[in-house]
Amino acid sequence: MSEPRINERIRVPEVRLVGPNGEQVGIVRVEDALRLAEEANLDLVEVAPMAKPPVAKLMDFGKFKYEAAMKAREARKNQVNTVIKEIKLRPKIDPHDYGTKRGHVERFLKAGDKVKVTIMFRGREQSRPELGRRLLERLAEDIADLGYVESAPKQDGRNMIMVIGPTKKKAEAKAEQRRARDRSAAETRAANGAEAPVRSEDPAATAAE
Repeated sequence: MSEPRINERIRVPEVRLVGPNGEQVGIVRVEDALRLAEEANLDLVEVAPMAKPPVAKLMDFGKFKYEAAMKAREARKNQVNTVIKEIKLRPKIDPHDYGTKRGHVERFLKAGDKVKVTIMFRGREQSRPELGRRLLERLAEDIADLGYVESAPKQDGRNMIMVIGPTKKKAEAKAEQRRARDRSAAETRAANGAEAPVRSEDPAATAAE
């Protein structure tokens, strides 16, 4: 987006002027608006060029640009991309392996990532797609407090796929992780402080030393 026109670059006969605190000054000649800007040591910035007449505001344009750049930088810093993790299961998975795989899914969802769960059919298993569907439905129920089914189970060649989305957004998950780390660090510092030996101020004890 191009920068707005400021000061002498505003080439219209009059503008609807807005003061530095947002107050409405009214329609004034552009020469008068420029004079007011100079007296206040501010810039005249055209903020709505398509209005009739254009709207211009008195402001510190350098400060405005700096603050806008900082906001954009902060927005980029907080912007996070959702990652899609993948977990592969077999239709006849044993309970221990299922528990391990479910744990991975829960960890990914807690981190704010989506999970693509793939059931891999082999040989005669391909004639029993209901086994994979039941397994996926069971997994969806087990992690219901952390995620939701974003894409229902569907057959894809020899595989059956389901996508689970996190109930927490990525940014929320990261913020929660930071808070947890901060609490842990504070507790560690407090514990270390409590363990530090305290010298006795008792003269007798000092003499005994």
